[in-house]
Amino acid sequence: MTADAPFDIASGEWRPKRGRAKLVQLIVKIICGAFAGISIVTTIGIVLTLIFEAIAFLQEVPLSQFLTDTKWTPLFASKQFGIFVLVSATIMISVISILVALPLGLLSAICLSEYATPKVRRILKPILEILAGVPTVVYGYFALLTVTPFLKTFLPGLQGFNALSAGLVLGVMITPMVASLSEDALYSVPRSLKDGAYALGATKRETVTSVILPAALSGIVSSLILAVSRAIGETMIVTLAAGANPTLGFNPFVPVMTMTAYIVQVTAGDAPHGTIAYKTIFAVGMTLFLLTLALNVFSFWFVRRFREKYD
Repeated sequence: MTADAPFDIASGEWRPKRGRAKLVQLIVKIICGAFAGISIVTTIGIVLTLIFEAIAFLQEVPLSQFLTDTKWTPLFASKQFGIFVLVSATIMISVISILVALPLGLLSAICLSEYATPKVRRILKPILEILAGVPTVVYGYFALLTVTPFLKTFLPGLQGFNALSAGLVLGVMITPMVASLSEDALYSVPRSLKDGAYALGATKRETVTSVILPAALSGIVSSLILAVSRAIGETMIVTLAAGANPTLGFNPFVPVMTMTAYIVQVTAGDAPHGTIAYKTIFAVGMTLFLLTLALNVFSFWFVRRFREKYD
């Protein structure tokens, strides 16, 4: 019996020849490599498109004007291109959403990881993850038609379109992301650390706050930054609930316009190809890309800097 025989006498099983197995492995490797290459090429194509179109925009609009103007009116006769009008609205809504998602998500993760019984966890976690499956357009109408009228009963100065409602509902939307990723980080903390804390007489609360949370800090921060990136790039909620009034400032009670909402407004209109209004889409998109890239770089650095390794 040769080594390449299809039947193994020792095990009594049929096995493919080594040549055929190597061929199958080579085909699988080529297919996986091709799909990975497509992802890389697609990413490079998107980045190059943004760069070239943004350069074309900056050839008509000086960078100083783009960074220092206090108004954003590229679709009107008196054109002004102050990108920080859109950036301020985006940051304000993202901060509001994180103020909602961080306590809800982190406390939910602690509850599921440390306090809930297996039976309760099997019930609560799918219910929490249902929020991630709700279409964002539904969240947008919920913010506009339910949350805003409810808030008006307590805040008379709140306008129909506002950043507060959009930020609150956006925070609810990204809560499952924070909770799920934070729970994974908490669950990965070695059991020996918890047992050591209990052996020293620590209570459950002291163990969670003094041992488990610090040990899982890098994972929690990564989940938070990923949620911030998701909030910055959200479109439908801010388009429907926050309005379309490009206002510089951080007043959450008035209509504002985020970067994604502006892109939706222009692409849904009649901006001809090659005009300055059309090119602003890519300038705003490039700014959005740089913001999310900066967040991801910070997340990568933070994880490498503060990550705890255990044997």
